[in-house]
This record gives sequence, structure tokens and C-alpha cells, in this order.
Amino acid sequence: MIKVCIADDHAMFVDGIESILKMEENIELIDRCSSGDEVIPMLEKNKPDVILLDINLPVINGIDLSKLITKEHPGTKILVLSMYNEGSFVTEILKNGAKGYILKNTDRLELVKAIETLALGENYYSKEITEILMNKILKKNPVKKSNSFMIPKISRREKEILELIVKEYTTQEIADALFISQKTVESHRGNLISKLNVRNTAGLVRASIQHKLLE
Repeated sequence: MIKVCIADDHAMFVDGIESILKMEENIELIDRCSSGDEVIPMLEKNKPDVILLDINLPVINGIDLSKLITKEHPGTKILVLSMYNEGSFVTEILKNGAKGYILKNTDRLELVKAIETLALGENYYSKEITEILMNKILKKNPVKKSNSFMIPKISRREKEILELIVKEYTTQEIADALFISQKTVESHRGNLISKLNVRNTAGLVRASIQHKLLE
């Protein structure tokens, strides 16, 4: 059972989240608070797996709280659930330790998927947030044109895996979708990282966009 707390000062919104999570057999909303100064005591009392954190909280905002939570309760994963999609908010709270970020207009399936993904120790960003992050990466690291650059050739299977990575599938979800083992997925991911000369999953997404590998 995934234990979840929520910090948000909009009671009707929290009621809606609670109704959604009551439908899930493996997720339980165990506590809620409406002010930033109530968050740390709530976490000390409940020790949840995931906290749904709004940015716009009274007393202490979500960006400052994320740093406190990461320091004092590293076992609790922070999933930002906000109406803000400005790049400055996104990057600042992720820098402070949040592991996921989705917008408040998300649907039930994405909310549940995000919670489950963070509980597994992986990051989760909605499509809008991924686009914001990738745009910032591309602005920071623009493509350098070179006549000598050769777009690396990837296999059909590698392309399938890359496409699912870009769609934010977890390793387990990729393995299930392609009927292969997680070890095989990680092996292909490693080959892609090597071929595309990047360091991590974000680099794979950036490379796929820059070189139009999925077109």
C-alpha cells in the first residue's frame, strides 16, 4: 500500500483528490493539511511514501518546503501538483528535491501513474512539464551544426525503447509493453546512451528531438 499525504489550501480540490484515491486499492490518502507550516509535523506523524505538494501554500510555500522535506524526510517523495507551469517554478522546485511535477488539470489515470512511479523511486513529469524542461535544455545546449556530424544508426528495438522512454514509460512498463526483461531494457538503454553520446535519460530525450530519431 502506497501511503500518501497532501498539502493544499483548496479544500474542494483536496476532497476531489481524496475521492479519486479512494478508488485505488494500492493507494491510501492518510492525511492532509492546508498550510505550509503544518507539512513537516504531518510528515513526522505519518511518514508517507509520497506527498502531493502545492506550490502556493500559506506561511511556507511549496518551493521552500521541498528543500526542508528533502533534508528532513528523504524517504518521502515529493510530487508537485500545481496550476503553475512557468519554467522558473518548475526548475526551482525540482532543484530543491521534488521528484515529480504534474498540473492540476491532470486526469485520474495520470495522477495515479505519477504516484506509483514516485513510489517505485523514479521521477515523473507530465507532458507539459517535460516540454518545459526540454526547451530549457535545448536553450542551454543548442545544437551545434557540423558537416562532419553523423546521426547514429539505432536498431528497430532500440527505436521502440527510445520512443517509450520519450513517452515517460518506466523500465518495468517498457519491459511489459515489449515482452522483454527489465535487464534487456536496461541493456538497450545503455547502448542508446553510448551511441547518442549522452549521460542519462534526459539526454536521450534531448537527442531524439535534436536528431529527429523518432520521425
